[in-house]
Amino acid sequence: MSLVIGLDTGGTYTDAALLDSAKGRVLATGKALTTHEDLSIGLGGAIARVLDAYATGVGQPYSAGGGKPGDIGLVSLSTTLATNAVVEGVGGRIGLVMIGFDEAVLERADLSRALGQDPVAFINGGHSPDGGAQTMLDRDALRDMAATFGDEVSAFAIAGHFATRNPEHEIAARDLLRELTGLPITCSHELSSALGGPRRALTAVLNARLINLLERLIEATEAIMTERGLTCPLMVVKGDGSLLHSDFARKRPVETVLSGPAASLSGAAFLAGTDTALIADIGGTTTDIAFLQNGAPRLRAEGALVGGWQTMVEAAEIRTCGLGGDSEVQAITRRRQGGVTIGPRRAVPLALLATQHPAIIATMEEQLQLVVPMQTDARFVFSLMPDGVPSWLTRSETRLAQKAIQMGPTPIAEVAATQLALGAVDRLISRGLLGLAAFTPTDAAHVTGAFTGFEVRAAELGAELIARQKTGLGEALACDGRTLAAMTLATLHQQSGLALMDAALAHDGAGEKQASRTPLLATLYEQYVKRIMKSHDTDTKNAWTADTEAETDMMVATHVAGTVAGNTARLVRIGMQLETSLVALGASAATHYPHIARMMGVAVSVPEHADVAGAVGAAVGSIRQRVMICITAPTDGRFRVHLPDGPIDLSVQEAALEQARKAARQLAHDRARSAGARAIDVAISEDVRIVQITPKKQLFIEAFVHATASGQPS
Repeated sequence: MSLVIGLDTGGTYTDAALLDSAKGRVLATGKALTTHEDLSIGLGGAIARVLDAYATGVGQPYSAGGGKPGDIGLVSLSTTLATNAVVEGVGGRIGLVMIGFDEAVLERADLSRALGQDPVAFINGGHSPDGGAQTMLDRDALRDMAATFGDEVSAFAIAGHFATRNPEHEIAARDLLRELTGLPITCSHELSSALGGPRRALTAVLNARLINLLERLIEATEAIMTERGLTCPLMVVKGDGSLLHSDFARKRPVETVLSGPAASLSGAAFLAGTDTALIADIGGTTTDIAFLQNGAPRLRAEGALVGGWQTMVEAAEIRTCGLGGDSEVQAITRRRQGGVTIGPRRAVPLALLATQHPAIIATMEEQLQLVVPMQTDARFVFSLMPDGVPSWLTRSETRLAQKAIQMGPTPIAEVAATQLALGAVDRLISRGLLGLAAFTPTDAAHVTGAFTGFEVRAAELGAELIARQKTGLGEALACDGRTLAAMTLATLHQQSGLALMDAALAHDGAGEKQASRTPLLATLYEQYVKRIMKSHDTDTKNAWTADTEAETDMMVATHVAGTVAGNTARLVRIGMQLETSLVALGASAATHYPHIARMMGVAVSVPEHADVAGAVGAAVGSIRQRVMICITAPTDGRFRVHLPDGPIDLSVQEAALEQARKAARQLAHDRARSAGARAIDVAISEDVRIVQITPKKQLFIEAFVHATASGQPS
């Protein structure tokens, strides 16, 4: 058999699917909770489930068991961890080296916000547009950077001025910093051959932050494979849905941004049997939306857009928003009319935490007895530092981190008693050193009865604690926990509907966030939320169930109302409706998307195995590598070919094009082979830009030679 195990490690669950790739069928699936403190536990649980099913034949489409791990030809891993880390702003502390740029560059491409408090050095060097050095590389400044910050960061990112035209200074800086510090180094020219220094720098920053995260994931997967007797290669899914060998992925983790969503798209096409649909994949941390057309997603020309960051990572055109089953829910307390916000930060659901730490139930019961509600009620932190406290934390952060390690899951109020300490806790959470547990939509589903897989009592207490938070008028946010839970789910559904419309309008060329940023359209589904809450005012016991039936009248319009003779008159009906089918994926898709689809007036399909679509998609992927070689003309009659090792000059245009074709073909082939491909095929395309000066004379501007190498995993 041609057997492949697909894995998908998400923020909440790790999924596995065993496929017979020759017959195109799913043989077995398995799920386990993602264990962030030790990823191998969750991975081991998911892999064990499909291997045990294969060995025993239980639940498989053939009667005989007896399958062995040696029969597995490939393991393929997709993950949302990199995407989640970018969306949540989580990652290691890194150092950025900007070669040949001035400090004003930080205000471009949102680079300053991405960098945060991490150190940056601006040093002399870099190149001009034609690839010539604009000044010598300042090696002494690099040595100072290494001496000052080498012990305080986990990796370095390097971006050089016009490094895609000549990477000489980036390479020299990389080699020197690696020699001085031994830390992982990311060069911007290795991630993209496109112009745009600030965005290349941003992409390099994200890559450097993600190196340790992906290394942990790959090491954990390889350890479980060895333990289970799997001797086959390990592949990792890229953001465009293609595969990389794990060794190659270690150096370029940013390419796995949108890995999970891209795998889900492939899985959706496989499972739903459709090649044209709007795909919504709701996970624990994010909802990923893309349009599948003719069986494949469209690639985003500008690079992956993740959590508001415009990167240069080649990826499918997927829009990711911070809405998931495990998104943090917070009370809105500074407005006259209360409500809740959802995401973008992920939190461990209280119902889930209580299954492992039931003592939090007693803690929340004590909080409920206090006369004055606190904003820190029903919020806990716990350590994610298996190797101890990092040395680069501040003194106050170190004290908090040590306390969290000693105490286990702890109410935030016991760890941080002041606003200053609360800020330190937030920083530790954003660094991925502390985990957060709080009320989430998953908890809300437990309260309403839509899903009850964990500890219901913990969810109910969390809802009651948030419900008694005060609005700006001093009134309780909700009359009881069940109403608060309904408010949470209604808000999730409303925001999900707007996110779907944002994605659909963007695909139609209207621009980003046209629905959610337009006041008239942003209120489109407010009637839905108000209707849910009104039903709870009259019948809190069965309101959620009753109102889901009432949704069938399709809330596809909102109204601008006027008052006529004391009565509310509906004067204008404004509507938006999807003109394509909707396929919903994810573990909670069946819980939420029937309501969302009814609210929007569109049919939805939740296919079999939708809860493991990412794992299925990972198993059906192939390897694809793309490269681009640029040719410029610095002077008349001279054609400069910008190669990965530096530019070369030729005097004949066709000779320059042939050199670029040869280099692009070889580079794409070598990258595909390094990515783990066999039987590699390379396709070449060209974009030669020429201006006709006179009928007999042409002016060469520039040329781009693209090579795409593809093949199956070896």
